[in-house]
Order: sequence, then C-alpha cells, then structure tokens
Amino acid sequence: MAQPQITSVLSAFGLESKNAGTWIGRRSMLSEHWISSYSPVDGNFIGSVSETSEDQYHEVIAAAQSAQRQWREVPAPKRGEAVRIFGNKLREQKEALGMLVSYEMGKSYQEGLGEVQEMIDICDFAVGLSRQLTGLTIKSERPEHFMMEQWHPVGLVGIISAFNFPVAVWAWNSALAWICGDACVWKASEKVPLCALACQHIWNEVSSELNLPEGLSTIVTGGRDLGVWMAEDGRIPVISATGSIRMGKDVAQRVGSRLGRSILELGGNNAMIITDTADLKMTVTAAVFGAVGTAGQRCTSTRRLIIHESVYDKVCEAIVNAYAQIKIGSPLDASMHMGPLIDSDAVRMYLDSLEAVEKAGGRFLVKGGVLSDQGSACYVSPSIAEVENHWDIVQHETFAPLLYVMKYRELEEAIALQNGVPQGLSSAIMTGSMQEAQRFVSATGSDCGIANANIGTSGAEIGGAFGGEKETGGGRESGSDAWKGYMRRQTNTLNYGNSLPLAQGIEFNI
Repeated sequence: MAQPQITSVLSAFGLESKNAGTWIGRRSMLSEHWISSYSPVDGNFIGSVSETSEDQYHEVIAAAQSAQRQWREVPAPKRGEAVRIFGNKLREQKEALGMLVSYEMGKSYQEGLGEVQEMIDICDFAVGLSRQLTGLTIKSERPEHFMMEQWHPVGLVGIISAFNFPVAVWAWNSALAWICGDACVWKASEKVPLCALACQHIWNEVSSELNLPEGLSTIVTGGRDLGVWMAEDGRIPVISATGSIRMGKDVAQRVGSRLGRSILELGGNNAMIITDTADLKMTVTAAVFGAVGTAGQRCTSTRRLIIHESVYDKVCEAIVNAYAQIKIGSPLDASMHMGPLIDSDAVRMYLDSLEAVEKAGGRFLVKGGVLSDQGSACYVSPSIAEVENHWDIVQHETFAPLLYVMKYRELEEAIALQNGVPQGLSSAIMTGSMQEAQRFVSATGSDCGIANANIGTSGAEIGGAFGGEKETGGGRESGSDAWKGYMRRQTNTLNYGNSLPLAQGIEFNI
C-alpha cells in the first residue's frame, strides 16, 4: 500500500505533523516538548506529539475526577450504550485504524485489523456485561437481618500500555472501566503515540453525539516520569500497566507504597510442549506463527519448544523448512509473514541475545540477523537455537523472533521445564492424548495464567481473562470476571427488625 494511503489515514483521524499530546475529551493542550514518531516500516517520519507537562497532568486528573462523579450516576446499561456506539464507530474505522497500527508499530496489516477487531469484541462483551454487574445475597446468622454484596465504581483507572498492542490493550481496560462507572487516564507508549490520538478521535465522536462528560477518556503523553506521576498518584486508585517485568516491578512498588491497586500484564517466556503424538502440521503452524508473528514482539509469543526426544529431529526439520518460507517485508504487503522490529534499540537487543546464546554454548539451527535490503534498518530474520532451559539468556525474555528448542523424555520433565522460568503468562501442549492434555491443564501441570491444548501460545479470545502468574504480574484483563478489577467491593448488612442482636452471639447490655 502506497504512502498516499497512509497520508489519507492520518488525515481521517485529524493527525498532522504536529499534534497535541494531552487530551481531556475533545479538548487538547500543547506543550513545549515533543516526541516524534517514525515508522519502522520505511523509516519515515509520521508526526510529532507534544509531551504532557506537570501542570497539564494535574488538569487532566481534575477533569477526569469531575467526569467520573457524573458518570457513576448514569445507570450501567446506559453506560453500556455509549460503549456499544463506540464499538460501532470502530467497525466503521477498522481498516483505517488497522493500517495506522500496522504502519506505526510494524505488525502485519492483518494483525493490525485483528487488533482493532479485539477492540470491537471487548466493546461487545462490555455492553452485555453492563447489565450483569451482579453482586451476592448472603444469609445472615442474625434474625431479621439481610446481607448483600455490591460492586461500585472505583473512580479513575490509569492505563499504561506498551508499543506492541498500541490500541487493543487500552480498549480491554477502558471498555470495562467505562461500563463500571470509571473514567480513564491513558498513557500510551511513546513509541506509538499517534495510534492513541486516533482512538481518542473516535471516542470523541461518541462523546460529542451523546453529550458525555468531558474527561471520561483522557490522554497524557510522555516517558518514564509521566508513568511515575501516575503510579504515585493517590487520586488514581487503579493502575493497569502492560510492559516489561522491570517496568512492572517499579509500578507495583510505587502503587503499593500508597496502597493502591495494580493490574499488571508483564513479560512472558512461553513454551510449547510437543509430544510424540502431536499432529505435525498443526504443530508447525502454531509454533511458527507464535514465534514470528508480530516479529516475536508479543507477550504471548512462543519462545521455547520442548520436544519429545522421539520426534525431536522430525519436528526441528519441519520448522526449519517452514522458516525458509517466511516472507519478510513491509507489513502493509499482505503477502508478507513478518514485518520489522519496533526500532533500532530492539534490533540491538536481538543481536545481543544472539551473541549471548552463542557464548552460552547454544547451537543455531537457523541464525538470523539484520536485513539490509528493506525499507528501514529495523528488519531482521528470525532465529532458532538449541539451548538448555536453565541458561540465563533463556530465563530472560528476548522480545524478538528468537525461538529456543530442547528435548524431553517424560511429560513430568517437560512440565518442569515449561514451569522452570520466572515468567508465567502463556503455555501450550500439542498432543493426541486426552490424558496428556488434561494433565497439562490440571493443578499439577502448567503454572501459567493461560494453558492451551492443541493451539499455540499466541492469541487469546476476549471471553477469557487474560494475564499470567509469577513475574508476569498476576493481573487479569479482558473477559470472565476481570471487570471486578475496575470496581470496589462493598458488603452491606440491613437490619429490618426492632432489636439489635450482635454477631457471634455477643451480648452487650446497657
């Protein structure tokens, strides 16, 4: 797709060479400092976005608080109606927003479209949920007493999102937060700021049509200092942060020091166990997409293959052959399987990891490197290396298309290898045995937040809660009962009698 089409997309979202980076609903604010966005697809300048000043930040928080006080009084199904209209707007703008995601982040256009579809899906989920924010009734031990549990809006939700999913993760959080009665303050990754402004543009159309309170959706733009302001701000009771483990630990400490609440979705080091009964074609497709999709820049990307020794050579040969067929190039070209890494820092990190594998004693089945014949310096080819699970380089996530392979004999050994890393996001087993599949997803199987059988580690449906354990952070977003993370629980006891019996049979007579 040609550059003029990107220009048309930018124009459709009101994006120019210089853009305000602070938004309170439909009101924008400029500042003196700027962040520039360059496409990893061709290295071209896309646009600049102004950084949020400290004074502007406090103005954003005050506006969000004011909006939330109005919004919490709106019945939840009415709040859901706003999210429904937002989802419909996304349907209308799916192709344009998907293209912007692809161009600014570097993932394939199909994956860009898929990310916008995730936004649409979470809106649909949230609309139904807006009529199902249920509590409990509880039998009291005291006569003529009634107990119940309610869920109320928590207030403000701060959303810190990463570059690899520029729009979907924000939508996972904001759609639920809105129907729960909260207002959102979004700090998008400074590597993909224009995607955030495009989303705000779409929400502003809804806000204008429905005359919603300004401040329900706000955007702040900046680097680490801005994230620190949010994490330490007692006016934001919930911080949802997606990114590296290092970043998540810092956020958790700062939010925890003020006894706030964190929803953390951090790194993954995801493994796929391949048994001797696995379907080879399914296995290769799942493993290769998991490893090279989004150029290995998904938190759910497949990092490790744990292969039964009896099929090890056959599986490795099939995957190596599949890698030879991977087409790498502009993600706007639908025939390409893999696009670029996000920037030169990511390329350097990838090359450093390849060197670390060699120093540790790894053997490359496929050794990748920088591709010099593409539109920018961010394109690399993927790698496959034989390693030992306990090596330091294997224990740490490399956010790039680096796939590790290793052998196992017994399923218990494979599960121990799968669990033998600090991260615990996604996992998979490929098997023709019902017993092995069930064993993998049992309490003594995978220790990850996501455990799949006969599908890969990468990709998740909206209906299930998304997140992981251990150093992945323990947070849950998206489906199931993840909505409870955006609300506060309240237990009520109502006495409809004429006496005051105390719990536990205590007597207090005056």
